[in-house]
Amino acid sequence: MENRRAFIKKMGLATGSLSLLATTDVLGLQNPLLWRKPTRVKGKVANGRKGLTKVAISDGETVILTDQHGNFDFWSTSKQPFVFVSIPSGFQIDQLANGSASFFKPLDLNSSSNEILFQLKPVQQNDDKHSLLVLADPQIQNEYEVEQLLSTSTPDFIQTIKDLNDPNTFGVGCGDLVYDRLHLFEEYNKSIKATEIPFFQVIGNHDMDLDSRTDEATTRTFNRLFGPSYYSFNRGEIHYVVLDDVFFTGVEREYIGYITENQLAWLEEDLKYIEAGRTVVLCVHIPIFHVKNKAHLYELLSPYKTHILSGHTHRSNNYVEENCYEHVHGAVCGAWWSGPICVDGTPNGYGVYQVNGSELSWYYKSVGKDKSHQFRFYERGAHEEFPNSCVLNIWNWDPNWSVCWYENGERKSHIRKVNTTDPLSNELHLGNKLPERRPWAEPAITDHMFFFEPSDINNITIEVSDNFGNTFVETVSPN
Repeated sequence: MENRRAFIKKMGLATGSLSLLATTDVLGLQNPLLWRKPTRVKGKVANGRKGLTKVAISDGETVILTDQHGNFDFWSTSKQPFVFVSIPSGFQIDQLANGSASFFKPLDLNSSSNEILFQLKPVQQNDDKHSLLVLADPQIQNEYEVEQLLSTSTPDFIQTIKDLNDPNTFGVGCGDLVYDRLHLFEEYNKSIKATEIPFFQVIGNHDMDLDSRTDEATTRTFNRLFGPSYYSFNRGEIHYVVLDDVFFTGVEREYIGYITENQLAWLEEDLKYIEAGRTVVLCVHIPIFHVKNKAHLYELLSPYKTHILSGHTHRSNNYVEENCYEHVHGAVCGAWWSGPICVDGTPNGYGVYQVNGSELSWYYKSVGKDKSHQFRFYERGAHEEFPNSCVLNIWNWDPNWSVCWYENGERKSHIRKVNTTDPLSNELHLGNKLPERRPWAEPAITDHMFFFEPSDINNITIEVSDNFGNTFVETVSPN
């Protein structure tokens, strides 16, 4: 891909003419949405008194590395009123008072100069190995849902963190942290603080100020609480990126999956300092396959081994497109706090990732269940469209998983995958009166339903193995 700056120079547009074009509309008037007075941003990244070299600093537009003394100095015209450090590997993630990650400083855009100091502390244990929890769609809207999050889900998060026993564990709130009631961010923060690990936050379509006229203004509450809506950081050998892929059209609550040019241009600059072949983990809210301009993102990510972490759909889905493996997570709130499962039958839950060097392993953790709970079995006739079949829902399935069953001790592997709905979801969600709390929630067709026809239902054992060699077994005995 041709560098954007090189292209501009080729077209003969010098910096001065760009400023003129950016500040003048057809009537010759300044447009504050397109231009602001440049601000000088200078400062230092240090560990105590020692400056840290080659640390990436950005205002969401410019990306530069600190010099040999840890200093940085640049002119900012970014509309994002922050400067942030792309936390380097080997250094701790500090926390804000609300429990979220601290990696940014506000800029005074009315000042001609801002001086910034980032103090970083080394990790106590090498972070080449680290862990993360991915919480998609907690989506709390009222006191009942707040109580469910705090009394049911949060203790499960805490226990998982305890079981991981990894001092380099952090979390990602993968969007729709609340459900349009932005004052409930305070309650969401109680959950995050209780985990005692830092969380990086992703903005979702229900986390936006939807009284705004344009997309640019919809992040103001999110920014006030959590900082920039797009940024990067590093853990061990992994480069992490967070983007805002929710674009508000200005029409009531209408939005699309779309990544703005300012983010793509920033990402292009950010990735210049990341060697080809490294692993990049991208966190967004809307799955990238729903993003209108996804091809341009895939092009930027093409030199890397990429995992994409997303939510939004309240269902599980794993797939590979281009060179990117996308993990679409089931929701913490399930079908909007209406019961124990999402609309595709995935249990209410969250993603757990463990990293060793450049390699990731993962599993889906169902709230209130052991980590081995990775599928659900239904007896013959549970699905009315397939009355002669037994059914499995393997919610975190991908093509590297395997499934078989044993009938009276004999191994069988003839099983077919069908795109259809989950029987329990049909029972709990089907119809305009179900579920009672959210009657508009309906069963969703999914690609992780499996059907097979044993001869003898009285003594079968199902064996499911994931792509890391973990095997999950359930024996079905006669009633």
